[in-house]
Amino acid sequence: MWQFDYPWVLFLLPVVWLGWRYLREYREGRSALRVPFFAAMSRAVGQSPGTAGAGGGRWQRVLNLLVWALLVTACARPVFVEQAIEHEQPIRDMMLAIDISQSMQTTDYTDASGQRVDRLTAVKAVVRDFIDRRKDDRIGLIVFGTGAYPQAPLTLDHASLRVLLDEVGIGMAGPNTALGDAIGLSIKLLESAREQEKVLILLTDGNDTGSAITPGHAAQMAGARGVVVHTIGIGDPQASGDAKVDLQTLQDIARATGGRFFRADDRDALQQVYATLDQLTPHKVKTFSHQPKRDLFWWPLGGALLLLAVAHGLAALASRLKPAGVARPQEER
Repeated sequence: MWQFDYPWVLFLLPVVWLGWRYLREYREGRSALRVPFFAAMSRAVGQSPGTAGAGGGRWQRVLNLLVWALLVTACARPVFVEQAIEHEQPIRDMMLAIDISQSMQTTDYTDASGQRVDRLTAVKAVVRDFIDRRKDDRIGLIVFGTGAYPQAPLTLDHASLRVLLDEVGIGMAGPNTALGDAIGLSIKLLESAREQEKVLILLTDGNDTGSAITPGHAAQMAGARGVVVHTIGIGDPQASGDAKVDLQTLQDIARATGGRFFRADDRDALQQVYATLDQLTPHKVKTFSHQPKRDLFWWPLGGALLLLAVAHGLAALASRLKPAGVARPQEER
């Protein structure tokens, strides 16, 4: 379909007719030489005098009106609106909160080659694979120990996110585990997100030992703001001190926010956890419609220029072919 981008310009169409109808005729005074023997001189040269006046007659008036109409139409900018183009945009904002307390240095996990590695190294490998699978999601990264700190904002630049993940080290945020603060910081970072579906994946191997806000209160705040928290316990519930993971607290956090709790005892279990999360939070996108426009103003503009060129060309040709016995219309007596 086609339309005018500036249809109000079409109100200028009757301006020329109104000017021709109501404005006085333009007259220009010229100097002339009067001779008493003009009639005899014209007979001597074999030419008869013509009458002064506007050239072209009625066809010139019609041509001018048509050219004006074409120019006004071009100024109104006619465009052809093509079919809508659809594209996809991610609607999920996902935060990863990783425990980097001192207990994460325990070497009770195995890597892909079967060698013993610490818990953080195993978690990094699985998280890196998970980021690669979520290409259409904005993902942010939070690390927490004694305090919680944003490592990466919500971003679609997953290459930079992987670099920032590799720079995380055990004990960088302190030796303790501030579980409630990590949830609170995630809520704050997700508040500025405009998307409706917000997910937090919380990985920890210890219990809360130094949060300014309790994990239960933080979970209630997350649930009230529509943040779904999936918790993953990767510690030993039989251990003591900071190394003991509080599975019941993690279950309560997930239940309060509509999320799921997972227990990951080794690297294979972690991979199964993320595979399950892929099913729990399937990829969803918004569809936007964009209709490109193709300019058509050059059609009426070209038509106006062509009409003017043809009219002037015909007028010049007619003046050359006019019989010698007829004087030019603008000749003065």
